[in-house]
Amino acid sequence: MPDGAAAAAARATAERLPVEFFARVWAPPHDLDAIDELMTEDYVITSGGRVVRGRAAFKAWVREFQAVLRDATNETLDVFADAEGTRVVSRWVCRGRNAGIFGLPPDGRPVEFSGIAIWRVRDGRLAECWVERAAWEAHRALATSPA
Repeated sequence: MPDGAAAAAARATAERLPVEFFARVWAPPHDLDAIDELMTEDYVITSGGRVVRGRAAFKAWVREFQAVLRDATNETLDVFADAEGTRVVSRWVCRGRNAGIFGLPPDGRPVEFSGIAIWRVRDGRLAECWVERAAWEAHRALATSPA
């Protein structure tokens, strides 16, 4: 176990990583190259029943997601790390405009859903992520309300 100062530094790094990820990648101008800096080469994310392996595949996945969620932004509500800085949790809200998200017809309506992500941190980068998001609720709101 790291000493107090090293543990505090690892925790601070772990807590900075998701905040920076959301600010740079999910906020305009959507800097996908930041993924190279913030994620490990073998990054893995499990989200919406899908597992994406590798940083390049993750970049493509983000690009696809942002194509169906125009003007995507993300607001970090909470972030905290374990004592060693090897796990970090973020609670957030994602917003954008429907451009075909959830397989629905694109109509430009506002979309908003909350989520929680749990990351594993390795060597000062995000290495793995598990996401739970309120996609069903967002889908239902879009599918049942008039365009």
